[in-house]
Amino acid sequence: MKDAVQARLDEVVRSERGRMLALLARTTGGDLLLAEDVLQQAIIAALEQWPDRGMPDAPVGWLVRTGRNKAIDHIRRRATWDRKAARLLAEEAAVAPPPELSDAAIPDERLRLICTCCHPALALDAQVGLTLRTVCGLTTDEIARVFLLDPRALAQRLVRAQRKIRDAGIPYEVPGPDALPARLQAVLHVVYLVFTEGYAATAGDALVRGDLCDEALRLGELLVAQVPDQGEVHGLLALMLLQDARRDTRTDAHGRPVLLADQDRSRWDRRRIALGMAALGAALRRGPPGPTTLQAAIAAEHARAPTAEATDWAGIVQLYALLLQAAPSPVVRLNHAAAVAEAQGAAAGLLLLDGLDEDPHLARGHLLPAARAELLRRLGRGEEAADAYRQALDRVGNGPERAWLTARLVEVEGE
Repeated sequence: MKDAVQARLDEVVRSERGRMLALLARTTGGDLLLAEDVLQQAIIAALEQWPDRGMPDAPVGWLVRTGRNKAIDHIRRRATWDRKAARLLAEEAAVAPPPELSDAAIPDERLRLICTCCHPALALDAQVGLTLRTVCGLTTDEIARVFLLDPRALAQRLVRAQRKIRDAGIPYEVPGPDALPARLQAVLHVVYLVFTEGYAATAGDALVRGDLCDEALRLGELLVAQVPDQGEVHGLLALMLLQDARRDTRTDAHGRPVLLADQDRSRWDRRRIALGMAALGAALRRGPPGPTTLQAAIAAEHARAPTAEATDWAGIVQLYALLLQAAPSPVVRLNHAAAVAEAQGAAAGLLLLDGLDEDPHLARGHLLPAARAELLRRLGRGEEAADAYRQALDRVGNGPERAWLTARLVEVEGE
């Protein structure tokens, strides 16, 4: 019984942690450190009580209600009973849920929490990392792999950001239409990072985390409703829809990655492709395309190609050239090189990859050596390809990707 409760509790915390933290942050007045602390106390209480009393019908509601009570107790125990504490308690009395609260009845507060984490007073990397930690429930190690950072340094950075939100009294709110654009770049970046972590998980036993993909899509829809005049918001939703349309074909029956060229396009989600194309059109009607809209246009080229051979790789190379002008980055250069390899041949792409060796971010990840290995394999340079596959294996954190790279290495070693 206890093991079953532990497993169910782990599942609830993993999938709903961000929603629960968002609700508790309202109770604590935006004090994220306190919100995380009382949530952990509620989880411990569940471990102590649920095995004997049974699982509640609404486990999320139970955890939030328990966390709220502990937060109020914490405020009451403070030595100084200031106006802020009194105001928080008054607000809590007005919005506290009834005992019969169901999980479905819990209001969604995640957009409010994202906007708090993305306050311009925080550095951009802190905004993104803090949102991934608090809203999406990624561990510090997972976020560190996303950013290719040392986990200990990242943990310290996130704690400093949480303290700054608390000490500076940063309001826990969705800013109005006039203030939101100042945070839009960080918010868009965060939502897309949530999606990419779901679309290609940096660690774990699954390549795709559908819960994160769905969460990012829902947040994208919320942003479109909040700021409908911003083209990049529509571009972000288009990008995620067009990529997510391929979700079910990205892995085989054993969970191993399937390359884009080998995916069964008849199984792509045509409804999501149609919605993505419509969102892309909405983005383009709102002015010159920004970086996110350009990425959506690239995804659209893949979505409209009936076969891999029919893909307009020359057009994709042109779009990547525009993206490099709008938002140059090592990852964009890596993707541009891959597109050039498809349009002009593996040798041309390899030349572009060779110029990326000195980038410190790519040097810590597996994407660059994996891309190089694929092009070397296509050129018949098996020994060099094997060395590159080994280098990628030393850096990869995701189990299915490791299995795929291992299979590729076995292939080239056997040739």
